[in-house]
Amino acid sequence: MPKKALPYILPLITGLAFIGAWYAIRAFLGEDGKFLLPTPDEIFAAFNEHGDQLWAATLNTTKGAVIGFSVAVLVSFVFALILSLTPIIRASLYPYLMILQMTPIIVLAPILILWVGPGLASVTIITFLICFFPLTVNTTQGLISTDRNLVDLFTMCKATKAQEIFLLRVPAALPYFFTGLRIAATLAPIGAIVGDFYAGNSAGGQGGLGFLTIVFASQFKNAALFATAVASCGLGFMFAGIGIGLAWSSMRKWHESYANSDS
Repeated sequence: MPKKALPYILPLITGLAFIGAWYAIRAFLGEDGKFLLPTPDEIFAAFNEHGDQLWAATLNTTKGAVIGFSVAVLVSFVFALILSLTPIIRASLYPYLMILQMTPIIVLAPILILWVGPGLASVTIITFLICFFPLTVNTTQGLISTDRNLVDLFTMCKATKAQEIFLLRVPAALPYFFTGLRIAATLAPIGAIVGDFYAGNSAGGQGGLGFLTIVFASQFKNAALFATAVASCGLGFMFAGIGIGLAWSSMRKWHESYANSDS
């Protein structure tokens, strides 16, 4: 077997073994298995039966995830620039950033529903809050970790503060920024689904995957519940792929950690 084919063949073999074990466990469970563990073909049948609901819910969740993630990227970058200016600013603001991060979503959701109402607005804000922290922390760390010798060189050349930030610190912080971006891209669909679970609203067709989970669970439609989980997983892979793709396309030509991946 060619070594180049192993990365493709081994996951396929593992997947087939996993599906075989799945069917074996279902057979072992007997009649109880119909309720506890739907088989892959039953989940596929649920996709066919509830395809319209799943597709609409996935689009709604994607909308909340994209808006919350995009706003988090923009706001966190500006906030990171402010935090990187002086240690005094970081010491003044960072504790409150931690407080915001440590506050459980289950507590924030009722407050957001009270302020902006259930539905897309609350889901977007919850997604924003989940994505904001890793983006801000990583970008700030990158901005304050610039090579000291290069900073001294800019100072010696009498560069302005704006030149130092945008011509030196921002390019040097890009690997940190994209690390935070990849983390946030993974968290964005999770945040949207969790937000929809606690603050979702089906009025006007706004319900997402989190709300659909509640609906299928209350109706004991376990195969449809598994289908919702598969759709959620696919959405997560899509966002993670976008994060990785943005990082690779932006830094593959100049940063060693990505340039080496082409060889």
